[in-house]
Amino acid sequence: MRFEFFAYRFHFETLTAVYFPAGKPGNIIRGAFGTIFRRHACEPGCEDAGTHRHRPQCAYARIFEPAAIGVLPSGLSDPPRPFVFRAASLDERLLNAGDPFHFDLHIFYSEQPELIHFIEAFRELAESGLGPGRGKARLTSVDQLNLSGERAARVFAGGKFESGRMAAPNSLSLEPAGCKIVRTQVRFITPTELKADGAAVRQPDFGVLFSRARDRVSTLRSLYGAGPLPIDFRGMAERAARVRLTRCDLQWLDTRRRSSRTGQNHPLGGFIGEAEYQGELAEFVPYLRAAHWTGVGRHTVWGNGCLTVE
Repeated sequence: MRFEFFAYRFHFETLTAVYFPAGKPGNIIRGAFGTIFRRHACEPGCEDAGTHRHRPQCAYARIFEPAAIGVLPSGLSDPPRPFVFRAASLDERLLNAGDPFHFDLHIFYSEQPELIHFIEAFRELAESGLGPGRGKARLTSVDQLNLSGERAARVFAGGKFESGRMAAPNSLSLEPAGCKIVRTQVRFITPTELKADGAAVRQPDFGVLFSRARDRVSTLRSLYGAGPLPIDFRGMAERAARVRLTRCDLQWLDTRRRSSRTGQNHPLGGFIGEAEYQGELAEFVPYLRAAHWTGVGRHTVWGNGCLTVE
């Protein structure tokens, strides 16, 4: 039982000064990206991905409006998009002309995605301007990453996309760890908002954290990968509830994004910091490791909910 996905790192060089405000890099990258992506990936003349006759084959519909293609697990009305941005390294950074920078993109398909649309969209987005001052940049290269976060292949360089160099997807085992694990530390790197019984929680009890991580992996795998997880959801939830939160050192960050489409402000806050757990953890740790790549909780597309496990 495995979870497969692709990870890429997009490298840029600034042409003019670019500033990424605190808590906003993911939102800045996401901002106009959907509009530009649609222009590159959708058929000319398409006005609505939900009604277009070619929507099952449309890359834009599959990636940005998955509800439009009508393939949903039971009880799910708003499917997650099959990608996340990771740009926390750019938080509150001012880059001068000539400075390099990068951000990551994770795509949760088990088959090679249509990366060329992302490349063309990011190239145009950077050239049109990023951040409050609309600083301009140039896409220099794109690397495919392995599970260690290192380069597995360079798939774009010198203005040329090398599709033949793309490596197989990363494959994470979801089977229980091969050794006994009785303690683990989770570090929440970007704001993480978890909900239980319809309300945001202020501390990540293990049962809630595991359930959100497991459900996200299961949904992504069902929609875009090998299919539903063949596991005992209720039994795992009952066992996860017995794991104790023994240390919690967190702070809540309250950030917001402004929708370019509606003009409304939306909260993007959550907690960051560390939590330590004790109990029988071997069957749960693989899902937390997967959550490092998928994110957990709300607003994962913008890079929220990124965590690491020790």
